[in-house]
Amino acid sequence: MKRIDFPERENWEGILKRPTQTVSDIEGTVNTIFEEVKSGGDAVVKKYTERFDGVSLKNLKVTQDEIQKASESVSEGLQQAISLAQSNIEKFHAAQRTERVEVETMPGVSCWQEKRPIQKVGLYIPGGSAPLFSTILMLAIPAKLAGCSEIVLCTPPDKKGEINPAILYTAQLCGVTQIYKVGGIQAIAGMTFGTESIPKVYKIFGPGNQFVTVAKQLATKYGVAIDMPAGPSELLVVADNTANPAFVASDLLSQAEHGADSQVILVSTSESLINDVEKEIEGQLKVLPRASIAEKAIANSKLIQVKNDQEALDLINEYGPEHFIVCVENEGFYLDGIQNAGSVFIGNYTPESAGDYASGTNHTLPTNGYAKQYSGVNLDSFMKSMTFQKISREGIERIGSAIELMAEAEGLQAHKNAVTLRLKRSK
Repeated sequence: MKRIDFPERENWEGILKRPTQTVSDIEGTVNTIFEEVKSGGDAVVKKYTERFDGVSLKNLKVTQDEIQKASESVSEGLQQAISLAQSNIEKFHAAQRTERVEVETMPGVSCWQEKRPIQKVGLYIPGGSAPLFSTILMLAIPAKLAGCSEIVLCTPPDKKGEINPAILYTAQLCGVTQIYKVGGIQAIAGMTFGTESIPKVYKIFGPGNQFVTVAKQLATKYGVAIDMPAGPSELLVVADNTANPAFVASDLLSQAEHGADSQVILVSTSESLINDVEKEIEGQLKVLPRASIAEKAIANSKLIQVKNDQEALDLINEYGPEHFIVCVENEGFYLDGIQNAGSVFIGNYTPESAGDYASGTNHTLPTNGYAKQYSGVNLDSFMKSMTFQKISREGIERIGSAIELMAEAEGLQAHKNAVTLRLKRSK
């Protein structure tokens, strides 16, 4: 990890830059595949599946027999772990439900808001070197709680044309209605346009690499909403001498192993803590099965020493981390002051892994600084707010003249007439 001591504020932007390619490096490929899928459907999806995933598929849709066989191969211990996580995630997301909001803004004028589920949603689940079945819990559970009628899941197959058993087991458990062996750009394009096999959806959810992120952004140009621009994973830890260096190092490495383009950052006012964490990273890294991936991410990562807590907080808000761990004596200062973070983890015994799997919060979070304007996935992500109003004769008499005057001032005579006719009839 690159060591940076007391950086000047004018240099923060460069220091905090993510190790991502620019959109221009990627969007040409994404545009090409989108246009081909739009016109060629399943045949094009299969072509790119063969090219990128190394397997030729006859059918894209996963059968019930495949789901059954896969489910039977998932160990009882893992099933119990998934069940525990499912329970906690359901509890936390069910608690996010809000009741209908109704107000009589003036006598005879009633306005209210109700929420309705998005009918058709698409879930993208990465499945390459790390099959993220935990992401199904994070997406399918709130989708089902919201009442989405179609929950379509796309995930890349392995070279045998199969899906990881834990992915199929979890999808079935959480109420996914259709599963497809499709990954990457072609999966996002398939859910954007619809093909002979893959349904068109109204909103796409899920993390992925930079190609998937750009594909999701392109999908919005074709009338499909997305959860957020969620790209390579990242973590920032703020820690002082009350933190356990081994714990801090383990958290940094837990995110570094996601992918070579991940980034982790430690911010501290303590030189000795930074030194201890650096030694722990070296030791723990040696025994990780995914050490080669983590090493590449670590090369993009930073150990930053700052002068005081206020400078640390300012730097963190400037970065806007996806995951933010607070492990300091003065934790209240950071909890009160943090403005830009996807999810916050507090104290020595709250690893980021807990949020990734089983504590109950959602792990689908904004990356690449988007925590400054996006929320992580939650129950409302799968719903739309609709407003209603009903005006009585008394109500139109009370509000009508104001509407007439405002419409006339804007030069919209038909708007005024719609009220004037009613006022005449009400007398």
